[in-house]
Amino acid sequence: MKNMLFVIATAAMFSLNACKKNNETVVSPPAGYKCVSCKTTPDALAANNSSSKGIYKGVVIGSTGTIMFDIANNGSAITAILIIDGVTVNLTSLVSWVAGQAYTAPFTGLLNGNPVSINFSVGLSGNAPTVTSSNIPGHPVASINIIKESSSNLIECFEGTYSTTKPETGVFNLIVSRSLSLWTAVARKTGSSTSDTGNGTIANDKLIDPSQNNQVIGVLNVDVINGSFVDSNGKTVTITGKRSL
Repeated sequence: MKNMLFVIATAAMFSLNACKKNNETVVSPPAGYKCVSCKTTPDALAANNSSSKGIYKGVVIGSTGTIMFDIANNGSAITAILIIDGVTVNLTSLVSWVAGQAYTAPFTGLLNGNPVSINFSVGLSGNAPTVTSSNIPGHPVASINIIKESSSNLIECFEGTYSTTKPETGVFNLIVSRSLSLWTAVARKTGSSTSDTGNGTIANDKLIDPSQNNQVIGVLNVDVINGSFVDSNGKTVTITGKRSL
């Protein structure tokens, strides 16, 4: 069931267009990098594992960032924190959580003094969490991919980039579950307004991609992912990223 929830959430990405981020290059973080601000145990409480209550974490593309929703995880407060291009936006919702129901609500806040709105939806058992639409000033075509965290399954978010010998560059962000040995990624070519997604498994810290003939596309070293592989067009793809949530 946990594996199914992870895969369902992977598919629950709403693609909205994207702001351009030019001249991107792959710069590898130092091997063994440790995200000192990131949690090492789940925030999610066991009582919320099969509820629409709880913690939802994910990545943003357009340009790049992370997001975390707290749906009354420990009390009644309903908030979200969006970090995009290094800027933190605190979001709140006035829609109360109701037991035994799905939860759908707009979250609002300010980015550099301009209003932000993100519409969140999740099933009554915490299934299929989705951002159905968003309005982020300066980021008109953002894609947001989110997954529910459980009390035994820490969700980690990585921000990174990719380059190819095509040549081509872009953003490459990942969500990782070490406890379930699963990963999902969302990528966007520089200057594009659409995103691509993929997912796979983790074995001995190696990210395996079934869509690339089960190639190892990267290696997880503490809070860093680096790697390269040859795609179906014979081009070498190099990825790099570091954990930020």
